[in-house]
Amino acid sequence: MNLKEIRENKSYAHVVPLAAFMVLSFLMQIAGEAGLAWDHPDAPWWREWPEQWMYPIQTLIIAVVLAFFWKHYTFRPWKGSGLAVLFGVAGIGFWILPSWLYDHYQFTEETVGIWSKFGLAPRDDGFDPSVLNEEFGLSGYWLSTLFRFLRAVVIVSLVEEIFWRGFLMRFLLDRDGDYWKIPFGKPSWLTYAVTTGAFMLIHAPVDYLGAFIFGSMMYYLAIKTKSLGACVIMHGVANLLMGIYALQFEKFGLW
Repeated sequence: MNLKEIRENKSYAHVVPLAAFMVLSFLMQIAGEAGLAWDHPDAPWWREWPEQWMYPIQTLIIAVVLAFFWKHYTFRPWKGSGLAVLFGVAGIGFWILPSWLYDHYQFTEETVGIWSKFGLAPRDDGFDPSVLNEEFGLSGYWLSTLFRFLRAVVIVSLVEEIFWRGFLMRFLLDRDGDYWKIPFGKPSWLTYAVTTGAFMLIHAPVDYLGAFIFGSMMYYLAIKTKSLGACVIMHGVANLLMGIYALQFEKFGLW
């Protein structure tokens, strides 16, 4: 199959972006564990914080992949955009709530007990763009922040919703036939269970509860609005607020 044939394949268009995103994430993790990441005072910035340059590269690569397949994506109708915004705010509120409760009740890792199973954790350790201040000043901070938001708000929202709602919900209902004839947002318990469960599993266990609630709300939005665009908006709004919250309250482990 040549490049033109790949580009004309609608299924590839909906599967490849998320697959490529996850493969790149896995390779970044492997590279770090293989010795690229070096947490040492003498380490250059690109080894001490490799995610600071890996994430922008991943963002650019996936943006090219999305552009390559762009003609296959149908985001309309745009009805339900207002509901999508409300769901994005509410959904990410549920996601953030456990970390807020952890701080509010002054838990520690020793005292949190069984509540850790529900996502109550400090979430302080994670992506912090301010680590580049000493090396590059404010320009480094803002460039790192910009790419992090582009990755979370635009790229992640697109690749996940294009796959989960745009492809998988259809595929599960007609695996042996022409699943592209299945209308977007057609409901079934099978598609709800699989898409919501898989969405949970690609996140860390600490986020399972938030991912279950968020995934359930997203599924309802898809069958209510019949709009892939609404799903992307909800995801984008949620990730935008997540990033703002993480930076404002130094909960870098949330994003």
